[in-house]
Amino acid sequence: MMHLGLSVTYALALVTGALAVPSQQLDTRQQAFKSTAITTHAEPWAIAFLPDNRVLVTERRGNLRLVDPTAKTAGTITGVPAVAYGGQGGLHDVALHPQYANNSIIYLSYAESGSGGAGGAVAQAKLTLDANGGGALSGLQVIWRHSQRASGGLQFACRLLFGPDGALWISSGEINQMTPAQSMTSNLGKVIRLYDNGTAFAGNPFASQGAVQAQIWSLGHRNPLGIDWDAEGRLWEVEMGPMGGDELNLIKSGANYGWPVVSEGRHYDGRTIPAHSTRPDIEPPKAFWVPVISPAGLIIYKGDLFTSWKGNAIISSLSAQGLVRATITGDTAKEAQRISMGRRMRGIREDKDGAIWVVEDGAGGRLLKLTPN
Repeated sequence: MMHLGLSVTYALALVTGALAVPSQQLDTRQQAFKSTAITTHAEPWAIAFLPDNRVLVTERRGNLRLVDPTAKTAGTITGVPAVAYGGQGGLHDVALHPQYANNSIIYLSYAESGSGGAGGAVAQAKLTLDANGGGALSGLQVIWRHSQRASGGLQFACRLLFGPDGALWISSGEINQMTPAQSMTSNLGKVIRLYDNGTAFAGNPFASQGAVQAQIWSLGHRNPLGIDWDAEGRLWEVEMGPMGGDELNLIKSGANYGWPVVSEGRHYDGRTIPAHSTRPDIEPPKAFWVPVISPAGLIIYKGDLFTSWKGNAIISSLSAQGLVRATITGDTAKEAQRISMGRRMRGIREDKDGAIWVVEDGAGGRLLKLTPN
């Protein structure tokens, strides 16, 4: 993340350079929606919907909450693994197994401590709910880990998403180590595709190389904090660039997205990085942002409540303090609208009825349900 402190000179230079969309072309009208506050949390990060319409919310210090949207109450789920809280690390994403209604299995991603610092991990566990608005995890098992750890507590990412084929997809950050994103002996800075038990999915592009390589679907990612499917079954991803260069990518099997070899941003010390255009062998982003928006989550909207948004990328944004909407046409994308919500926005999900749910970042962050007026 670390999207702070753009110098005035550099910011002006970027404004005159390649923006995702010239500002005068953006639709700055506010979408007419109602924002309903459901519950308040301590540093909420992610959302998952249970079949009974209750909502799981992760809190970065290591708490998993069970929210009843009707009563607007939040109970506690016990048995969560210990997390490495600090920097950007802690308890991150939560996802339900595709057969959750039958097996009650959920997945958590989080930062864990170990030799050399902290790294990302993914665990599965059985969720048993009680009659008092809470529940417990049992049989917790770590099924995937970063192949190395580092100090500093940065850029774990680790969003979780199940695919149409039943595969578990993980957006793996490079924990501020940069070069492992290009290494085929590391699972840092990659999009990962696994079976539900954590083993490498058959048909992955580097499966024949075995070991870590067999997990990898794409490489060259920095801090990929959002992934979602479009209606055509294509995977889209948003990631934070360095000082400038946040990206919206269409993820392809075996593709290299360039970090840290190329970027549309600069290093924080001002050093330049070659642009994607200098390397035609590397997959360029479909949209990028200079200055940054600090993307923290992504949905490709599929519902019918917000009719004009169908098929659009809706990005929860930290530094833009709201939502960023990008239209997708074929293999191209373009920013269309920014919606200010007055606070850094972290996780975002769409429910089965087409309502959009978001969590505000930081202490006192609220779980919000967005519906049309």
